[in-house]
Amino acid sequence: QVQLAESGGGSVQAGGSLRLSCAASRYTGNRHCMAWFRQSEGKEREEVARISPDSSDGRTTYADSVKGRFTVSKDNASNTLTLDMNNQNAEDSGMYFCATEEYRGYCAREVGGYRHWGQGTQVTVSS
Repeated sequence: QVQLAESGGGSVQAGGSLRLSCAASRYTGNRHCMAWFRQSEGKEREEVARISPDSSDGRTTYADSVKGRFTVSKDNASNTLTLDMNNQNAEDSGMYFCATEEYRGYCAREVGGYRHWGQGTQVTVSS
């Protein structure tokens, strides 16, 4: 079973940038979906970005709220998923989780579509 560990969270002022990383315990190259979710206080966990191993599945997908500001990428050599967050605002605050699931023709955007999760890393954006 793959294990995930997030890092890179912290505090930043509005307009600033952070980079989150998610290290997988084993290779998740071309057979797994990987995604970032976030959960803000009092809200449900929501997808931020996902990356599919199949280009026909859209390859990278973003929530409307982060399009143009966040970039998700994956380094298969190091089994690391990265989320670059730029021009952040207070609504970006929350606990960020990475998740992975075996690819079965599409990558889910719902929490229930992923069985493997990291423990999360906190991001706080102050205005």
